Amino acid sequence: MSEELYVSRMFTPVNSFTEGVEGPACDREGNLYAVNYARQHTIGKVTPEGECSIFLELPDGSIGNGIRFNRAGDMFIADYTNHNVLRVDMQACARARSLAERNAAIHVHAHEPTMNQPNDLAIMANDILFASDPNWAESWGQIWRVDVDGRVTLLETGMGTTNGIEVSPDERTLYVNETVQRNIWAYDLSPTGEISNKRLLIQFPDYAMDGMRCDVAGNLYVTRWGKGTVAKVSPQGEVLLEIQLAGAKCTNIAFGGPDGRTCYVTVADRGNVETFRVEHPGRSWQLWQTSQGR
Repeated sequence: MSEELYVSRMFTPVNSFTEGVEGPACDREGNLYAVNYARQHTIGKVTPEGECSIFLELPDGSIGNGIRFNRAGDMFIADYTNHNVLRVDMQACARARSLAERNAAIHVHAHEPTMNQPNDLAIMANDILFASDPNWAESWGQIWRVDVDGRVTLLETGMGTTNGIEVSPDERTLYVNETVQRNIWAYDLSPTGEISNKRLLIQFPDYAMDGMRCDVAGNLYVTRWGKGTVAKVSPQGEVLLEIQLAGAKCTNIAFGGPDGRTCYVTVADRGNVETFRVEHPGRSWQLWQTSQGR
């Protein structure tokens, strides 16, 4: 019997997260993490069986947005209120016996006061990070690179409201979308994280965009904020299909599951996570398979 693909189902209960739910990412064991579980300033953990708990309380008024993991398994969080990219030592968290001990594993990896607000993150296999940086009030944005030592470099400014950001499976392309302008831009990407040759991949005629992720075939899965769908877009910029969600304000997406073919979508207006199955594993899952860990 063939598996049912592209049909969304509820994964966590409605209102288990706040309307600020964002930044889904899976660890090597298949646990899902997303920001603002139960209340703001938290990172929630959801097991593959759907059991939810508070994993971290962010310090000093920090609120997370995008989450990514590096090869060693450490978690990186875009902290938009304090202009930081935070790093969480996940080995220390595994040894911790309390929430307070896990919170002690949170460190500032990069701080840049001239950022509007680091929003979403993308990562290369060599652990170089990219951060989108929108100015929502004035509808413009920037792109930053964050090197493995925490050094921050501005790659482009004067863009539209930069939001979703992702690296292609072959690591030769960086994708960045602009929510208000409804554009997805593609850049040539060098092994050291330099970008060039900007071109328009696609412009949507309506609705906004938020987070997006690639599968191993190079397709982009793009959350369509307000429309309540996830668009599957080919590397050539063709919309292949759209997956209908129960909620309308989908904020971001991650791949996980035992074979990497399970998508998890954070949904703001329902305060929860939805899930559906797809044909190809996600690039993020593939990175775990090739990672040696510590």
